[in-house]
Amino acid sequence: MRFCAYCEGVKLTESEETIIGTSVPRKEGRDKVTGAARYVDDIRLPGMLYGATVRSKIARGKIKRISFSPEIDWNEYVIATAKDVPGKNCIALILDDQPCLVDGVINHPEEPVVLIAHPDKHALAKAVEGVVIESDPLPAIYSMEGSEKQSEIIWGTDNIFKSFLIEKGDVDRVWAEADFIVEGEYFTGAQEHLYIENNGMIAVFDSVAGVTVWGSLQCPFYVHKALMALCGLPEEKIRVVQLETGGAFGGKEEYPSMIAGHASILAMKSGRPVKIVYDRLEDMVATTKRHPSRTRHRTALRKDGKILGGEIDFTIDGGAYATLSSVVLSRGTIHAGGPYLWPSVRIRSKAVATNTPPHGAFRGFGAPQSLFAMERHMDRIAKIVGLSPVEIRRRNFLQPGQTTTTEQVIREPINLSDLLDKSLAHASYKAKKENFARENKTSSIKKGMGIAAFLHGAGFTGSGERYLDSVVGMEGTADGSVRILVSSTEFGQGTNTVLCQIAAEALGIPYESVTIAQADTTIVPNSGPTVASRTAMIVGNLVRSAAIGLKQTLQLDGTLKKTFKPAEFGAACRKYVAEKGLLRSLARYNSPEGVYWDDVTYKGEAYAAYAWAVYVAEVSVDLTTYAAKVENFVALQEIGKVLHPVLAEGQIIGGIAQAIGLALYEKVLWQNGRMLNGQMTNYIMPASCDLPPIRVVFEEIGNPHGAYGAKGIGELPMDGPAPAILNAIVDALGVPFDSIPLLPEDILEAITRRVQSRQQITSPQESPC
Repeated sequence: MRFCAYCEGVKLTESEETIIGTSVPRKEGRDKVTGAARYVDDIRLPGMLYGATVRSKIARGKIKRISFSPEIDWNEYVIATAKDVPGKNCIALILDDQPCLVDGVINHPEEPVVLIAHPDKHALAKAVEGVVIESDPLPAIYSMEGSEKQSEIIWGTDNIFKSFLIEKGDVDRVWAEADFIVEGEYFTGAQEHLYIENNGMIAVFDSVAGVTVWGSLQCPFYVHKALMALCGLPEEKIRVVQLETGGAFGGKEEYPSMIAGHASILAMKSGRPVKIVYDRLEDMVATTKRHPSRTRHRTALRKDGKILGGEIDFTIDGGAYATLSSVVLSRGTIHAGGPYLWPSVRIRSKAVATNTPPHGAFRGFGAPQSLFAMERHMDRIAKIVGLSPVEIRRRNFLQPGQTTTTEQVIREPINLSDLLDKSLAHASYKAKKENFARENKTSSIKKGMGIAAFLHGAGFTGSGERYLDSVVGMEGTADGSVRILVSSTEFGQGTNTVLCQIAAEALGIPYESVTIAQADTTIVPNSGPTVASRTAMIVGNLVRSAAIGLKQTLQLDGTLKKTFKPAEFGAACRKYVAEKGLLRSLARYNSPEGVYWDDVTYKGEAYAAYAWAVYVAEVSVDLTTYAAKVENFVALQEIGKVLHPVLAEGQIIGGIAQAIGLALYEKVLWQNGRMLNGQMTNYIMPASCDLPPIRVVFEEIGNPHGAYGAKGIGELPMDGPAPAILNAIVDALGVPFDSIPLLPEDILEAITRRVQSRQQITSPQESPC
């Protein structure tokens, strides 16, 4: 299970001038380490029932009949099917194509068909087995290639959820001008989130107040929107409250709407509180995963290694329903060209339907997939052109004034060559390369070095932030403290701490004087989802604006002087609230000047800011076991401004650990659309003993669009490790690998093929009889 470590940090005194850039104690840290924090499964309500889900066992088919075992007294149970959905039977998100409960047609294994609830949770397992779903199977599709062939149409008219096209320059002309044309095909597999706390939700229904849900989630207003449609209730009759959440990584972005819907349906039918908490097996086999991908590159180059142009075809497997595939595809498409100058490029992308459980958001959502392909392809180009992996990147890096694949002008003073040099120096790259070349001649343990350069956009793509129209609130309280009102959620990454730092800095008051409200849709405004590396940059800037507004309210009223001490600010809050009542400031998102995006042509400023990075991996491959191991890792990144050094370093290290799993360990085994290895005994993720020493280095050039210069950081470290690691393995073995995860058996197979190929070439031909 993946988790974030608690950081006690250091305590500031009132005499210190700045809170930003200091590792203050985490707001929720003490409750977590002392056991005071309450998670969804800690909550017990009077008269509460426990819910469970009966799921489909086939990938595609039509339901003929649902029967219930006569050995069970079903009068003790609350039972719900699609006919019990009080509103629209869908999980409202983007395309609203996914039913909350199957109504006639099954489209993937583990699809919810029947809900049951009982006062004794131990009675549920037998009851689930006692429900029999009889179906007529239909032909199913299990791969991207199968979906593209369209032998069966399982979604829409062509099995395509979404497609994008980016065109820049004149691609058709570059092929005739090229000295080299390099092609490659690259694959990434599904990945399970493995958050430490499984999905869980509690629902209560009251005929007057409506539906209230509490649970483990990332995006309260996503759940709110879904429940309005599902329950057929107005917004004021739906309340969503986030409880302490034990990890998410994108896996609790949209899926909590499903489990909240199930709990709400049972609560409305029974009139009693209902809790549904998945066990690990159900959570792994039924919920979303990282989208598998296939990327094809065809690149035209001059003999000096400069890119003239190219074509990139990026395809992801969306599973049975659209869910968030369009936004995953969008980010993957925009990042597909990496941090390089493409004078001409054509990027085609699509998300296709298969009869597997829907894939969804996962840290980086789309960028790790397309950037893996780009960085493996750069090493392939280097070999064919006759340059080093370092030099091929240096000659093609984007520079200020140049444009990205979407024709966004790079306006910040980024120097990628400098980042590259510093990263290589920290890794002792040149010396180790020379040493390994000598040692590999005689050793059965082969060693190699690999690099990856990449970028990651902060916030929602293009017009997304304008569409969200996020709002942040801040209140001065009767006791003189300040409370932040945001729907941004804490799930281990540090949201509560960093936003309180920003508010304290803006107001000039102690960090201890700032609190943050529980994410409750009846209390906090909609500040957008806690996704897309947007919290510190986008929401943080709104927190700063709201703080300034609060301070100005007190100053314009005459309650607070222009210059003040922290104690005077607290006194002013107390006085204002006592005399005038509510003291609140709201800040709404305004798109920065010069940031324009065309959703039709897919051109313009895709993101207000990018973070930039160069990672270096050192690996060893044991030719006795064929196991690859990361021995050392250097992660150098430019992130605008480090707000909290310990949290920032933890984000980078955690992302790298997760990406090592993506590269070398975490393989989802599928059979007829169902995950076979849905347990932690057979789905292997790296443990602490599998992780290398990780050296984290930050560069800071600021960002005018982020709070105190901050950019996004949470997803960035997911993008670069996998290609850096595979590039290092190729460097060690001299054998190309273009698919992840790369397991020992894959390495053995590739080396065996190479040996057999050489034997066929060198063996003498037999004389004919």
